[in-house]
This record gives sequence, structure tokens and C-alpha cells, in this order.
Amino acid sequence: MGKYAVPCIISLLVGALYNIVDQIFIANASYLGSYGNAANTVVFPLTVVALAIAVMIGDGCCAFVSLCLGKGEMLHAKKSVGNAIIMIIAGSFLLTVVYLVFQTQIIAMFGGTVNEETFFYSKEYFFYISLGIPFYMFGQSMNPVIRADGSPKFAMASTLTGAAFNIILDPVFIFVFKWGMKGAAIATVIGQIITAVLAVWYILHMRTIRPLFNDLKIDRQICGKTLLLGITSFLSQISLVAAMAAINNMLRKYGAIDEIFGQPQYAQIPMAVVGIVMKFFQIVISIVVGMAAGCIPIVGYNIGAGHTLRVKELFTKLLIAEALVGAASFVLVEVFPKQLISIFGAANESRYYTEFAIKAFRIYLCMIIMACINKACFIFLQAMGKAVASTVLSMLREVVFGVGFAVLLPVFWGLDGVLFSMPVSDILTFIAAVLLIFHTYNELNRKGEKLNGLT
Repeated sequence: MGKYAVPCIISLLVGALYNIVDQIFIANASYLGSYGNAANTVVFPLTVVALAIAVMIGDGCCAFVSLCLGKGEMLHAKKSVGNAIIMIIAGSFLLTVVYLVFQTQIIAMFGGTVNEETFFYSKEYFFYISLGIPFYMFGQSMNPVIRADGSPKFAMASTLTGAAFNIILDPVFIFVFKWGMKGAAIATVIGQIITAVLAVWYILHMRTIRPLFNDLKIDRQICGKTLLLGITSFLSQISLVAAMAAINNMLRKYGAIDEIFGQPQYAQIPMAVVGIVMKFFQIVISIVVGMAAGCIPIVGYNIGAGHTLRVKELFTKLLIAEALVGAASFVLVEVFPKQLISIFGAANESRYYTEFAIKAFRIYLCMIIMACINKACFIFLQAMGKAVASTVLSMLREVVFGVGFAVLLPVFWGLDGVLFSMPVSDILTFIAAVLLIFHTYNELNRKGEKLNGLT
């Protein structure tokens, strides 16, 4: 678990840093400030759409390859990798075209019209980020495939290298060249290109499951199985986009009738602040998902080999670890919210910015322990091949609860209702997750007893 989880955590954390580092430097540039922050928040869900497609293909391929290796089916494993490469290349170029053609409509859909300055910065940032989508998606999709080949450290290093370039170039482009949002986006794209190039190099030198030219020919059956195993990863990300769209539009709608944020000079603050809170949550979730995703090859192999009691033991260890991560995060958001928001340029903003940010951290993430356990449950069930159960639970959290409460609660409590939508959704999802966890334990126990009886 440690061998696979730690590199995976670092890879995801570094991947998350792309957008977060952009936002930190943007927030601390006096000529961008909260307008740039709000623009970053508008564009962020659109990068998540690209990530959703990438992880569906990458995680699905990783799970399928692990199951094949556990059963000794090497030819199918190689075929899955080859098909994954073709799918991600085709999908990434198609998404880029859609983004560039419908740029204005998409930005408006995610709340970018809150004021003129935010819309201008959103368009600038979005255009250059769109150009890097193919590189971003290829690097992200191949990362779990590289881990499945037994090289989690290389997967980590490739992502880390790209992010390092982004961190170095961001201040140069933003503060030295004064390129603003364009500079932040270009720095990000350069980092993504470097990660993609390293992924290509590894694919050409894979240790165990290197695909041959014939493996690049599309096999509908293998593509179907790969996508089915990765559908939970896709839905967990894409449904998050739906929740973000709902939240951004509710912030825009109810901020406009708020006594303070209804004023034009403060209109972008709620969206900028909630975006920052989401970025902190993304850091925590990167750790949570990294721990769970690091278990995917282990779970797949042991399920394929029939070692169900080892799978149960791993599930228990994972849930305990995730709860500890959530507890540490809870202390940070409840005790040190002012220090957290100060990282994102609060010194350059009005007191309303800081006051709303402190409240947002404390309310929006007050049930973060449950959120961590919920996310781990989604991914572990997916790794076990329980795509339907995992998908239903994920959709329940992000769409039914996440979108539903984000739209419903503000009707009664305005902007506070938007903030309370997150903890309410996590509580209800946690109840369903606990029932599913106990059902899974019982199933693993029965299978383990049956296998022990046969031996």
C-alpha cells in the first residue's frame, strides 16, 4: 500500500498544484487580485472536465491491466494500454475544438459574467489553457497506466517535473513580464507539455505491458471494459463539474442581492473565495484519492487471484488512514482559516474578502472527515470491479445532493445556503457509504470462508 500510495499521492498533489499555484500568484499580483481569482475559479471546472475524461481512460486501463495481470492475461493487458492511448488522443483533440469554438458560452455557463473584469480575465486564461488540453489529458491518463506497469516513482517524477517548471515560470511571466492571466496559463501549459513528453518516453520503454503497433488497433470489447472500470472516476469528476456550475451560478445570483456583495466592486468576492476553499479541499482530496488509487493495482491483483480477506484488510487500513487525513484537515480549516486565506493575497483585498473567507472555510468544510471517507469508498469499490455500486454512490453525492442542495438551500439562506450545501451532502452520503462498507465486508468474509473451505 505504501509503495503504490505514496507516489500516487505526490503525483496527484503535484497535479493539483498546477491550478493552485496559478491562483496563489494571480491573487498576489496587485493588478489581478480577486478578479483574477474569480476568473481562475470560473475556468477551473473546465479543466476538471478534461481530467474526468483522462482519469476514466487512465484509471479504467489501470484497473483492467491489474485484473489481467492477476489472471495471467498479458495480451489483453497490452491491448488495453494501446487502446487507451488512441482513446485519449482522440478525446483530447475533440474537447479542445469544442472549448475553442464555444468559449464565450462555456465561460458564461460557469458564472464568468459576474462582472466585466472577471469575464475579460476568464476569456484570456481559458484560451491558453484550452491549447494545452491534449498534453494535460495525455499526461494525466498515462500516469495510472505507468503505475500499473510497476513504476509509481516514474509516474510521480514526470508530474513533479512538469509542476516544477510551472512554479518557476509563473512568477516570471506574471510579475516580471506582466503577462497576467496569459502568463499563468502559458506557464501551466509548458509544465503539462513536459509531463506529456516524459509519459511518451515511458510508454516506449515500458517494463511489463509495453504495447506493440497491433495493440493500437481499437478493440471495442476491451475499450468497453476499460471505460466501464473507469466510469466511476469519470462520474466523480464530471459530477463535481455540475456541482461547481451550480455553486458558481448560485454565488452569482444570491451575491447580487446581498447587501455587501451586490455592490459591483465586491461582486466577484464570493466566487473568488469559494474557489480558494475548493482549492484547499482539492489538496486534501488529492491525498485521499492518492491513497485509494494507490490501492487499485493491489486490489485488482488480489481480487483476480482470489485473496478476498487481504482485500478486506486493505480496505480497513485505507478507511482509518483517510479518517486521519480528514481529522488533520478539519483542525486546519476550523482553527487556522485566516492563515489559509492569507496565502491567496488577502492582504490586498477588503475586509469583506477575509471575513467571508473565514466563514466559508469553517462552514463549507466542517464535515471534511466524512468527505474523505466517502471518496475513499467510491474508489475502492471501483478497484474491486463494483462499478455500479461505486457509480451510484458517487452520483448520489455529487449530482443528487451536491447540485440539489446547492440550488435548494440558498432559496432559504442566501449565500450561507451555498456554503451549507457541502456539509449536508457529505452527511447524507456518509450514511449510504457506511451501509455499503458493511455490505462489502460481509461479502468479502463469505468469499474468504468459501475459499478457505475449498482449500
